[in-house]
Amino acid sequence: MKEKTKEILEWVYCIVIALVLAMLFRYFIGTPTIVKQESMYPTLVQDERLWLNRWGRTTKTLPKRGEIITFEEPAKITYTESEIDENNPVAKYDEKTGFRWFVNNFLEIGKRSYIKRVIALPGEHVQIRNGKVYINDEELEEPYLQDGIVTDVIGAGYNDFIVPENCVFAMGDNRNHSTDCRSFGCIPLEKIESTVAIRIWPLNKWGKVE
Repeated sequence: MKEKTKEILEWVYCIVIALVLAMLFRYFIGTPTIVKQESMYPTLVQDERLWLNRWGRTTKTLPKRGEIITFEEPAKITYTESEIDENNPVAKYDEKTGFRWFVNNFLEIGKRSYIKRVIALPGEHVQIRNGKVYINDEELEEPYLQDGIVTDVIGAGYNDFIVPENCVFAMGDNRNHSTDCRSFGCIPLEKIESTVAIRIWPLNKWGKVE
């Protein structure tokens, strides 16, 4: 009986250790995910499988312009005209600490994330006008957009501002069907979860996503 109990406990320990290692790998190194929305179409299509690189979060490294990132959904998505502060265009988040942080961020229970493309970096002057994006008064070339797509801010939003320090401005490629930084502001580095490394499904599209 003792031998059997000991064997069961050993298996339990092995399973617990394996689960902990898997969670650590997912949080600090990388993890698979499934595209669930159409905001990055045609670059990404619903139900495609991606591999996310989370090493940038571990090393606290800002992504580069053009990279596709995932980030935690802000606490507030839309603003009224009077709430828009283009002198401080940073998305608002609820502070999570202790066990609540562990459940939400480490276990990712009850957490929602967005996937968008980095458009502008800290210190850059962003303007959205005439259906185009301008960075430091120069029109941004966006070959990943479909022909005829225009970039506008519908209703209250951010369209003329400087990206704050340690933040990025990101938008979906499917501009007319994307809730992004135009609505809620720039994303702080600590809320960026990962960059998209490769597409792993379908197999005929396997490879780097650009």
